[in-house]
Amino acid sequence: MRIAVTGSIATDHLMTFPGRFADQLVADQLHTVSLSFLVDNLDVRRGGVGPNICFGMGQLGGNPILVGAAGYDFDEYRAWLDRHGVDTGSVRISEVLHTARFVCTTDKDHNQIGSFYTGAMSEARLIELKAVADRVGGLDLVLIGADDPEAMLRHTEECKARDIAFAADFSQQIARMDGEEIRTLLDGATYLFSNEYEKGLIEAKTGWTDEEILSRVGHRVTTLGSRGVRIERAGEPAIEVACPEEEAKVDPTGVGDAFRAGFLTGLSWGVGLERAAQVGCMLATLVIETLGTQEYTLRRTNFIDRFTKAYGHEATTELQSHLS
Repeated sequence: MRIAVTGSIATDHLMTFPGRFADQLVADQLHTVSLSFLVDNLDVRRGGVGPNICFGMGQLGGNPILVGAAGYDFDEYRAWLDRHGVDTGSVRISEVLHTARFVCTTDKDHNQIGSFYTGAMSEARLIELKAVADRVGGLDLVLIGADDPEAMLRHTEECKARDIAFAADFSQQIARMDGEEIRTLLDGATYLFSNEYEKGLIEAKTGWTDEEILSRVGHRVTTLGSRGVRIERAGEPAIEVACPEEEAKVDPTGVGDAFRAGFLTGLSWGVGLERAAQVGCMLATLVIETLGTQEYTLRRTNFIDRFTKAYGHEATTELQSHLS
């Protein structure tokens, strides 16, 4: 399968302040705040839902096609993704804007002050999927992830117009979208991804019941945190897959993206829904054990051993040829 992944491309600049923000705030001067915090460290991480998902697919041996907009400072990030099996040939490079950036400072009480610069992400709305499909010889599935809202709507409408299967995965953008936009994004999707909270928010904003949404999508994939994932189809019994045992819980950031990477890769291998979800849960477990969304290493023998422990020899046998 040729799978394109659309979504934000960003870098995270994370800093730590050894004191407390509250100690620096003067109650009767909050209308004229002027503060500068001397921080102890700076951690720059690669991020964005598009690259996070593509990186995971690349680690599993896939060749995902990243679709999104980045700035003229993208060269180093592009080289990293290229080295890890990601096709970056359809990334739009802005001539005037930097790659989107999240800058955040955390104090000793874990309070945070952050800013998100959208930058080149705003140009994702200018990308045409037909050009992507023509370049790679057609698309079998497009995952439409959190990105510039206009881009998400354009990609969805183009998939419907060109009869390209798509997966709706609006995650962080649900908060700013209204019911009509969400209805447009999910109606006709082959897969609808969300976590449990987002599932409730989707129903509340669209005004559609769970049954009505199931009638409008092929599969509803809901991640359940430490309890794994549930896959539902209209008129079919739900499939539930548990998570493998964690060796450590270091950082949950990017776990959902890793699940999607494993699940989509399983689909591209032609395995069933349950097996694809097991691959997703195994990859997500590796990410939660690592600091950073693209800092883990997939060691084939270790992956197979842990997968077998979690899901049994029969499950591993189905995947052996893909993971060798």
